[in-house]
Amino acid sequence: MFWILLTVLGWGFLHSLLASLPAKDFFRRRLGAGFMRFYRLAYNLFAGFSFLPVLALTALTPDRQLYLVPLPWSGLMAFGMLLAVAAMVAGFLQSDPWEFLGLRQVAGSLSVRGGELIVTGLYRHVRHPLYTAGLAFIWLMPIMTANVLAVNVALTIYIVVGAYLEERKLLGEFGQAYTDYSTVTPMLIPFLKWNKRRPGASG
Repeated sequence: MFWILLTVLGWGFLHSLLASLPAKDFFRRRLGAGFMRFYRLAYNLFAGFSFLPVLALTALTPDRQLYLVPLPWSGLMAFGMLLAVAAMVAGFLQSDPWEFLGLRQVAGSLSVRGGELIVTGLYRHVRHPLYTAGLAFIWLMPIMTANVLAVNVALTIYIVVGAYLEERKLLGEFGQAYTDYSTVTPMLIPFLKWNKRRPGASG
């Protein structure tokens, strides 16, 4: 369980590092501006394939069941997981899916989110709907084992830290517009005031 937790955190650290502006600047200086057209696509492919060893380690490590939620509650949790998947798809489509995948950049555009701040749809209720839906999905599993718990804890840490890092980038990109948006829109948990940005708080 410890090694699974450490492996997922290591994957998350590398994933966040490669998404950072210093890392992008490093590759831009080393490989040239033309390479950056392919950076997002390569980043996504690397993130996906590099997670396969994590899944293999989780599957091969001896495990034990921690709990099994009985019916009808397990059915409700499974329904919640379906809603989380639907929210992830909706949030993905509401942003620029081609840019998210890196295909728009390959085609020649290096714009970010089309240059505009999205504040409608799911983004009206929470600033990071994909992260929120992802957290809901992993924690609504009606069957929990020690290995899955380790993965979930590590992914939760990664998602929360990643959300704060993304906040810094969005503040730098959109400035006061994002500050105003974040004072009225929760970060990860809808309808709760405590995860909104306080007026005057710095990133």
